[in-house]
Amino acid sequence: MQPPHKDIIQKSKQPQIIHPKYRTDIDGLRAIAVIAVVAFHAFPSWLKGGFIGVDIFFIISGYLISTIIFESLDKGTFSFSGFYTRRIKRIFPALIVVLIACLVIGWNILLADEYKQLGKHIAAGASFISNLTLWNEAGYFDSAADTKPLLHLWSLGIEEQFYIVWPLLLWLSWKCNFNFLLITILATITSFALNVYGVKNDPVATFYSPQTRFWELLSGSFLAWMTLYKKTLFFNIANKINNCIAQPIHRDILSHGELPASILSFIGLFILAYGFWKIDKNLIFPGEWALVPVIGTVFLLGAGAKGFINRTILSNKLVVWIGLISFPLYLWHWPLLSFARIVEGEEPSIRIRITAVILAFLLASLTYKVVERPIRFGKHGKLKTSLLIILMSLVGFSGYQVFIRNGIENRFQKMSMVDPETALALASNNCSVLFPKWAKLTDNPCRLQKQFGNTIAIIGDSHAGHLYVGMSESLGDKGGVADFAASCAAPYLDIASGTSEPNTTKMRGNAYRLINSAYEYIFNDSTIRTVILAHRPLCSYGDAKDIANPSITSANDALEDGMRRTFSALRKSHKNVIVLFDNPQLPFEPSACIQRPFRLANQGKKCSFPRSYFDSLEAYGNYKSLVNKVIKDFPEVHTLDLSETLCDDRNCYLVKNSQPLYLDRGHLNYNGSRYVAPYIMDSINLFN
Repeated sequence: MQPPHKDIIQKSKQPQIIHPKYRTDIDGLRAIAVIAVVAFHAFPSWLKGGFIGVDIFFIISGYLISTIIFESLDKGTFSFSGFYTRRIKRIFPALIVVLIACLVIGWNILLADEYKQLGKHIAAGASFISNLTLWNEAGYFDSAADTKPLLHLWSLGIEEQFYIVWPLLLWLSWKCNFNFLLITILATITSFALNVYGVKNDPVATFYSPQTRFWELLSGSFLAWMTLYKKTLFFNIANKINNCIAQPIHRDILSHGELPASILSFIGLFILAYGFWKIDKNLIFPGEWALVPVIGTVFLLGAGAKGFINRTILSNKLVVWIGLISFPLYLWHWPLLSFARIVEGEEPSIRIRITAVILAFLLASLTYKVVERPIRFGKHGKLKTSLLIILMSLVGFSGYQVFIRNGIENRFQKMSMVDPETALALASNNCSVLFPKWAKLTDNPCRLQKQFGNTIAIIGDSHAGHLYVGMSESLGDKGGVADFAASCAAPYLDIASGTSEPNTTKMRGNAYRLINSAYEYIFNDSTIRTVILAHRPLCSYGDAKDIANPSITSANDALEDGMRRTFSALRKSHKNVIVLFDNPQLPFEPSACIQRPFRLANQGKKCSFPRSYFDSLEAYGNYKSLVNKVIKDFPEVHTLDLSETLCDDRNCYLVKNSQPLYLDRGHLNYNGSRYVAPYIMDSINLFN
């Protein structure tokens, strides 16, 4: 397609955006997408691939937006102000309502640090940069995904960033007489290539980055161009398929519509069904797997309103109604589920989750009828747009104020020790000078209390890192602590652990190199007399590899080999060695111990749990048995069990001396670090 002559624009005094003819089946496809997402979030074991519903939304958005832009530019009626006015009236009303509701609900039920994070996410959501904010937060100490009520706004950020870049690029292409199809294809291929490359090197960044997700929306743009200008060519694909497979298809099924369209719709539905069944969160995503929902959606959209699936299933009145409320339903469902998760301190019961989903449908319907439709349609469009911009700005400003005021402290008892940014900021420059690659290869800090003369080294994963505060304060001027923590790293030479999860490859893949370099430093520093090995056994249970002996396939055998190698090296360096057995893992979030204004089901505080729960965890028992087996050959190596100071014979405790001890289910907060430090120091003095 060649762009029209620019003089056409001058003939139109008031450019009008052209809108594609309404198709009920597109709202039906939206319904499929939102039902899949809601089902995945509320009942993840029922529909493990439901999250690809977001990808379906991406293609639909790219298709509709590009259809509008192509036709408007083609006829010389495109207007940036008209385009963005419609976007604002479409997106802002429901989003403003949900953000205000989250601000109010959060004030009444969240702890200060939780509310602070919500404030940041409200500001990010109002600015349409949620994906960038969440990307920046991603890390080992990041809050669990299901305790972020606005986590789902990352996809809205991607879409809005696309709405900024793509119309401008197409307009510039039109001005310069560039071919739209060529621009679309080049942009799609570039974004897809970045996606495939990035998902193998940094899956988190690839998931949230606009440049690695734009290809999905651009696939819809390509379809828009095809259906506008080459529809006959597009349907030739289906005609060729028809020659191969149409004979077995019963004529009654296809008698009411075009045969090619029906074939495309059947193929599209089959591909989407395969995606919902096959794809799950354990696969590296998006990557090549995202082609499944993209191709399936493109086929269904390309089939048009006459495709059998489109005119029967997707155009069903109930399905179309769900599609009409899909945007507010998407906005409402996750905050309701997330708030329920937060106040319960654990996964809510199925009754609570079903109630949350029903409530989401009711609120979505109400939002659509009372807020969205009256604002989107009718008179006073400019006034509505101006008021929406002002309201969104005020909501974003309110969220930012909550964030910078630390969640309006002292509303409730404060639980966490400090936010992750502050914890990482405590890392000493002494360590960054000696180990410049540390911060690049892991999200855990390396810290040296003194530049020279540290007497104790703690080495391992984040469960080594959380001991630093208490240990360094206990030593004071009598010595110093060198803290070497790498994400999920077993504290043994040439052992890689916790690397099987696709999304943690960047943080953990080279962690063993950091541990090796830390040991080299420890061996060569004669002032370091005691070395403490701290580790979360869940990281290496069934997931440990011996880099020095890759022929070893058993995780336990690899750990044992690493232990023997490490203990021998420490003995030759004349170090006192203590292997820590980890603090108990909690069966629920520590916030369950804090008294909130209300809970949905669980009443009262949960500040302890049966010791039998912790003792039954196989990873911890396996690790303890393995260490005890190996140290029979190394009598100079000692062990210390932190559960002895955090548990009695019957229970383990989240609170000691009226102070909460945990940051999350596994990590101690500053109170916990200070509580266990004297216990560790007494053992060091005893073993020396």
